[in-house]
Amino acid sequence: MKVGILAVQGDFEAHGATLDRIGAEYVFVRTPSDMQGVDAVILPGGESTTQWKFLVEEGLDKTLLAHATRGGAIFGTCAGAILLAREVCNPAQPSLALADITVIRNGYGRQLASEVRHEATTLSPAPIEMVFIRAPIIERTGPAVEILATSGGKPVLMRQGQILIATFHPELTDDTTVHQYFLRNVAETDLPRAEGAKAHTASRSVSVEPR
Repeated sequence: MKVGILAVQGDFEAHGATLDRIGAEYVFVRTPSDMQGVDAVILPGGESTTQWKFLVEEGLDKTLLAHATRGGAIFGTCAGAILLAREVCNPAQPSLALADITVIRNGYGRQLASEVRHEATTLSPAPIEMVFIRAPIIERTGPAVEILATSGGKPVLMRQGQILIATFHPELTDDTTVHQYFLRNVAETDLPRAEGAKAHTASRSVSVEPR
């Protein structure tokens, strides 16, 4: 398994450090060719309009849509959640529209406060640490969206098929539960490999037991 991390701006290196801790192979993605052989993709936090502009200019928006069409997994955190949403409001912006959710981006003071919370999830018996940094708010989820955690009465962790979304930053904590959940879902799904991928044996094993 190889994970691609969109490396435009934001906290992509922190996602890489988290994957290092659990022994997962990854590559930073800046061009469509970087997606060759990638089984799953992480869209990190940062500034969503900057990231979207980069995706379109490099043609990565089409590459990511093709990846999703093949059944490839995508994990979006904070700004990544905005990029995956079907509808983005206050202010509106284009997106990949892969998840049936409506996101309030950052307008009119509607963001979640920047703070650290500990919330229950369906992923583990114990609450997990959640770092919110000017987080978007999920206003609506479609019937196919499974809510895995809430905070302040709003969904903050959810899944739709092979799409995982968090409005917080799991990569900024020592808890690898969310990343391991994402990788476990990828590992348990028999999907065709990306175009141009070569068969390979990972040099490191991936633990999938939540911490």
